[in-house]
Amino acid sequence: MHRFAEGQVGAPGIAHGGAVALAFDDLFGFALYTVGSLAVTRSLTVDYRAPFRLHRTYTFRARVAQHEGRRLLLHADAWDDAGQKAGSAGATFVVVGPEHFTAVDPETQLEAECR
Repeated sequence: MHRFAEGQVGAPGIAHGGAVALAFDDLFGFALYTVGSLAVTRSLTVDYRAPFRLHRTYTFRARVAQHEGRRLLLHADAWDDAGQKAGSAGATFVVVGPEHFTAVDPETQLEAECR
């Protein structure tokens, strides 16, 4: 569950879309524990079905939808405290080794690994 606060405002009373995307991406990071591999976000798409209101509780659920080699496809949904779907997200992650996080030039390393 997550509640958006004043520091995440986009429009009066509504969470910034970037804060919502961050919540989905963070959740996907935790879902990766079920895979048992290190991975990084390659792409993230959010479908905003309704405004995410400040100070309301949202329930987020994610799952690994597909795992092909180094590519992971994830899906998540979010519902407001009245049970209405507020949004969903899909993401592609790429499995990387621990050396990815110690590379001298992270941008070059990610470009090479995502090809």
